[in-house]
Amino acid sequence: MPSGERVDVAVVGSGMGGGTFAAGLAASGAKILILERGERVADSNAVRDARAIFQQGLFRPQESWLDGAGQAFNPGNYYYVGGNTKLYGAVLIRYRAQDFEPIVHRDGTTPGWPFPYEELEPWYTVAERQYRVRGALGFDRTEPWHSKPYPFGPVPDESAIAKARERLKGVGLNPFPLPLGIDIDKWMQRAKTPWDAFPDAGHGKMDAESCGVKEALAHPNVELRTNARVDRLLVEPDGKSIAGVEVLRDGERSTISAKVVVLAAGAVNSAALLLRSGKSGLANRSDTVGRHFMNHNASAVVAIDPRVINDSVYQKTLGINDFYLDDGRGGPPLGNLQLLGRVTAPILKANIRLAPEWALGAISKRSVDWYAISEDLPNPESRVTVDGRQIRLDWKRSNWTTHEMLVKAFKERLRSAGYPIVLSRAFDRRTPSHQCGTVRIGVDPAKSPLDPFCRAWDHPNLFVIDASFLPTSAAVNPSLTIAAQALRVADHIAKNDLQRI
Repeated sequence: MPSGERVDVAVVGSGMGGGTFAAGLAASGAKILILERGERVADSNAVRDARAIFQQGLFRPQESWLDGAGQAFNPGNYYYVGGNTKLYGAVLIRYRAQDFEPIVHRDGTTPGWPFPYEELEPWYTVAERQYRVRGALGFDRTEPWHSKPYPFGPVPDESAIAKARERLKGVGLNPFPLPLGIDIDKWMQRAKTPWDAFPDAGHGKMDAESCGVKEALAHPNVELRTNARVDRLLVEPDGKSIAGVEVLRDGERSTISAKVVVLAAGAVNSAALLLRSGKSGLANRSDTVGRHFMNHNASAVVAIDPRVINDSVYQKTLGINDFYLDDGRGGPPLGNLQLLGRVTAPILKANIRLAPEWALGAISKRSVDWYAISEDLPNPESRVTVDGRQIRLDWKRSNWTTHEMLVKAFKERLRSAGYPIVLSRAFDRRTPSHQCGTVRIGVDPAKSPLDPFCRAWDHPNLFVIDASFLPTSAAVNPSLTIAAQALRVADHIAKNDLQRI
């Protein structure tokens, strides 16, 4: 049992779940310790160097996981203060209200959530203010009800993108301003680059470090400890409560006792940590920890018009949800479309290594780059398992026919809009396209590890607050939904658990 350092709340991970949760609970006065296995992103020329980021993989983790066939791959998850949000595209969009209900897809039906959109709506509003979201209502027919408008107006389209917007409107699509967490003036002052997949070193991206962790550390009762890898959770002799955590830092092991433990290490690592921490895994009477892994079906779609130069720098300001609630003809939904950050020649070179960069530059200057997202459905055989420290991720794609239909439908519209060359390429497992679902919430302890407030049914002082808890992947970026739920859970703990601390 832990006999050394003692805290009220230990938060494992400083990403969107952990950082936002700590900020939400900080005003309670509880002694909160955030344990982050990585360090802060240091400012350097490399943070804005596309060759260093994409070709050299400078910021990727130095680790390998195994896939379902036992083949090793480098997972593209990031270990920094702020977690994966340090390199995310800063799209802070709400799940649609319909995403909280069961949805019939071509390949199956989603289970829905244990509560409706209206339960999370107030916390979406708080999260949008905390992350200073730029957006505008009234352009997207799928937009759910908002109790308050966005705190800031949308990031402006660059001239080339404004023209692309009009071309898409001309073929019956309805582009809307993407809700974004970016101070574009501050970002561009540092260097004129996209922010999507570029690490933030404190220059205008609203990520879990610059918003969540920073807000939490403004309170004297909150501490951040970096280079602190949690290897396992420790359990009280009765097997019910979590006693604390075992930490490896600078080559030395220590234990920290905590009255509440919040696991927020990410959908894969949180599941792996629970599985390593007990003979059958912790919080696992349902045998569902690590199962139901989801990762968005995603493709890049590149629209090329040889007659038109795209001189945009950041590009990523438009979304399209015309195929989100249905396929455009009343059939099952297809998904979301949104601009990627500007894909330049050095970025293309990372994936097309045999082509000369000058030739790729000629293509890039005439292309507009899109990201197509379709929902991945929960499957108990799509799962995370562990063998010691080795993680195995056996992702079983679902709903792929739907994704192919989305890409096909969008290509047709792009060609109708005057783009004679339209190419697409699916993302593979090396790209963490919104991993989620491995420790999901529910109303039945026999079917889910967590209750609707992310508390483990088996351990009343253990919470899991990251993308793990998501019972469905929807077809939009999950960051804001994770933040909203983190704030909701922090409020619940402050009102119901802290009196016992």
